[in-house]
Parts: sequence; C-alpha cells; structure tokens
Amino acid sequence: MSRRKKILVTGGSGFIAKHIILQLLNDGFEVRASVRSLDRTPEIMDAMVQHAKDTRNLEKRLTFCQLDLMSDDGWSEALENCQALMHTASPFPMEQPDNEDDVIKPAVDGTLRALRAAQAAGVERIILTSSVVSIYNKRLAAGRNRYDETDWSENNSPMATAYSKSKTLAEKAAWNYVREHPELKLTTICPSLVLGPPLDETIGTSLKVIARLLSGKDPMVPNLGMALVDVRDVAQMHVRALQRPESAGNRYIGSERFMWMRDIALVLKAEYPDRKIPMRVAPDWLMRIMGMFDKTIKSILPSLGHEVPLDNSAAAEVLGIEFIEARQAIRTSASSLIRAEIV
Repeated sequence: MSRRKKILVTGGSGFIAKHIILQLLNDGFEVRASVRSLDRTPEIMDAMVQHAKDTRNLEKRLTFCQLDLMSDDGWSEALENCQALMHTASPFPMEQPDNEDDVIKPAVDGTLRALRAAQAAGVERIILTSSVVSIYNKRLAAGRNRYDETDWSENNSPMATAYSKSKTLAEKAAWNYVREHPELKLTTICPSLVLGPPLDETIGTSLKVIARLLSGKDPMVPNLGMALVDVRDVAQMHVRALQRPESAGNRYIGSERFMWMRDIALVLKAEYPDRKIPMRVAPDWLMRIMGMFDKTIKSILPSLGHEVPLDNSAAAEVLGIEFIEARQAIRTSASSLIRAEIV
C-alpha cells in the first residue's frame, strides 16, 4: 500500500462520514474531507476537537475542500497526494421526491465522477458507501432464509423507492467501472438503518426514525421493520476495509439484526416510560389512508409486513467486526437526541 496516509472522505458533514473521519484520525491517517459548502467545515472540526483521541496539529491532519457530485470542479486537486478515496456522499431523502431522478442522477453521476477522478489521480483504493437497499429488494430463492452480498435489488420490485434505486444503480455503476479499469481496488460497504451517537447536534436522516418515536407524534407504529446497525460499526467497516487488502473486490453487509418498529418502541418505552411512545401497531389499511396525506408514510407502504433477514458473517469474518447490539444502538441514539434537546 502507498506510503501516503491521506484519505479523501466525500460528504464529510454526514452522520457516517464524521465517524469515519474520527476513526481515521485516531488510527493515524490524515484526512481531506469534502463538503458542498465550506460553511460546514467548522461543524466538522468542532466535532473532532470534542472526540478525537489526539487533537495536536489537528488543523494539519484534517483539511477540507469543496466538491459537488454534479460538477468536475476540484476533484483532481482534492485527490492529490491521497492514498485512498472513501466516497460516502449520496442523497438520502426522508420522503420520496416527486421526480426520482433528483435522487438517482446525483448518486450515479457522483459515484462515477469520483471514480474517474480517482483513476486520473492514480488513487487505486476506493471504499464506497452503498446500502442494504441495494441487496434486499427481491424475493429470496427457495431454500434460502437470508440475504447476503451475492444478492442485488431489483428496481422493478414493489418495495423499490427512488432512494433504493439510487443506491443500487450507483453501486452497480461503480462495479462496472472497476471491471473496465481493474487497477482500481473497490470495496463497498452496505449498511442498514444507521443508528448510534451523533458526534454533534446535527443528526442524520436515519436518526429521525428514533426522534419521531420519542416525539409521540404518532398514536401507533406501522407494521414495519428494519435492519439496524450502529454508526461506529459502519465507520469501523470502512476503515478496516482500507486496512485489509483482502477486502478489495467485495461487498459487506453492515447490520446487527432486524427489528420491528414495535420492538424498537418497546426498547424506548422501557428507557423513557413517561414519554408518549406509541405501542399499538396500526393496521395496514390505516397506514395507506395516512399515506395519502404524509409523504414519509407513503414511502414505507410497500415494505409493510416485510421482514429482511440479512447475513452479516462476511463483515465479522473478513473485517473482524463485532457488532454493537441493536438495542444498545437504539438507546444511545435516544439519549443523544434527548441530551441535545432535539426531542
């Protein structure tokens, strides 16, 4: 591996990206973090000052650049003297857009732009943040009881959304590109719903699931479940993939377990019995009516009652990840949101 120790992390202000930056700094790497607006850089630096093991010379070890997924400007300079690219930047809407290309196009074009720039700069090692939504939107074949890294979502699936299509198409585009350019060494990390502690008071879209339950906004929970993972494990997967050459050419699922929304609510209720956390499960017909007026609810309708069992053994065996228990990730998310007075 190159002696260069600088890593470009795109989407540096994101929930996952901040944790990746922190782990890279703690492991002795230098980081160049990209943001869409340089106005976000104090937020990232402040988070590192609060949480990094060693803050000496932090302004030299962590630098910033401005990049746009839809523009070529600045990419070659951003990758100069870098050992690797960690591409985390991708749109993640809470509700589905009216035009799905608003999510798909920047995800796919941005991924290809990042890979082309890395190749041109001679940066061969690439870690791409994908998602389990690129894996499980399909029926399991007879005799199989879990999805694994060999599975690919089908974009004509009833469960497919603009977001799932964007992640599937972007990841496929990346693998197709490296097949044409075999000097590039790609690993993709496919996390499920990412929970856990934010490094500051800026929360990601995924934590809004916990915030909504804590807020008592809804009288019932939907008949919906999701696979869960702690953000610290997701960040560790990225860094371990970089440190372990044998991970190149592979995908890795990041998920501790699947949980139904009611079970998530029960964990929260046990911690915060005085909060009006919904315990009843809404019938599907009611959710469909509510979806006519709430775009967030509308986006989950195809997934009602659908369980998603995932095989995380590759991440454990190759990357050495010992996943934080999902219930602990839920509790940590909640305490962070309450401490920050977000709910």
